[in-house]
Amino acid sequence: MKLSIPTCATTDLFIALAFVTALIHAQGEFAHANPYLAKPGEPVVKARVGTCAVTGGFVHLYAALDNRLFEKYGINAEHVVLRGGVVAMAALASDGIQFLYCNADTNIVRIATGADGKLVASPLLGLPYVLLARKDIKKPADLKGKSIGITRPGDLPHRLARAFLKKANLTEEEVTLRPLGGTPTERYSALLQDIVQATLIQPPLDVQGRKDGFNVIYHLNDLGFPFIYSSLFTNSRTLKERSILVQRFVAALAEAVYFVEKNPQQAMAAVGKTLSIKDFAILQSAYDAYAVRLVNRRMIVPPKLVAETIETAREEGMTIRRKPAEVFDNTFVDNLEQSGFLKELWRGELPEERK
Repeated sequence: MKLSIPTCATTDLFIALAFVTALIHAQGEFAHANPYLAKPGEPVVKARVGTCAVTGGFVHLYAALDNRLFEKYGINAEHVVLRGGVVAMAALASDGIQFLYCNADTNIVRIATGADGKLVASPLLGLPYVLLARKDIKKPADLKGKSIGITRPGDLPHRLARAFLKKANLTEEEVTLRPLGGTPTERYSALLQDIVQATLIQPPLDVQGRKDGFNVIYHLNDLGFPFIYSSLFTNSRTLKERSILVQRFVAALAEAVYFVEKNPQQAMAAVGKTLSIKDFAILQSAYDAYAVRLVNRRMIVPPKLVAETIETAREEGMTIRRKPAEVFDNTFVDNLEQSGFLKELWRGELPEERK
């Protein structure tokens, strides 16, 4: 007996078969292009990631943690906040943390002088800091007899403050650099209480500062420093014994860069949750600065900037023990492109490399 199928049913059947075939093909391509996802039944790997501050500049890491992106890659990521770069690098060297997410500039120098660590990805390039001062201070010269709040001697805000004073033809006898430690929010509180009369902060606290009547008297990017900002570091033990973990962590961070760009509301929510901020204008300021202006989608560590950062430190009298090429490793971010992961992630287009 010969079956007869109505024409409309035949059309629907062909469409359904075509859809299923395309879906299977797409899934096969994705599996091939993303070899870093956790396999079914694979045990989850625990890893601790430390941050050296609490700042909107870590939006990509916060979004990855808040939206459980690391879990897709078989990683149970425990976030630890560490007070300052010195403490953070010590924790990395001792394997108390396996990854450090922090501004790269100072840590590049620390590694070059002998600290254990390797820079493996740089989602942000550029210098977002501004010098925020109380209402009566409208220009650098008004800082004479006042104090600028920094974190600790040798940390990035300290180095930037010293460079600013030199640029403004001021001395540390005329302007006191006062170590406060703590987070940018805590230093901002010291400014509110007139414990210090100026401090170096990043977006989004500049927006809050203007609302409170303070003045932005200098943009630190105008110093012209070669600067690599929020970046991922790991240690020699993790590189040697758990290189697959490093690769998967870098892949998850790359997906976070994409996620933050495509989901601004969720990205701002992650920052607001971590910084305890609800004001939309403040969160938008952080997003514009870090997810738009400074973002480095491919996360490639710029060799020239690493070399310039180390050379600047050498000129300042630091004892350099390592060559620039020994401080960073672009292998893991290069693998993302060579495997087809980035092209698949960005829906067929490779993101431009930040100049």
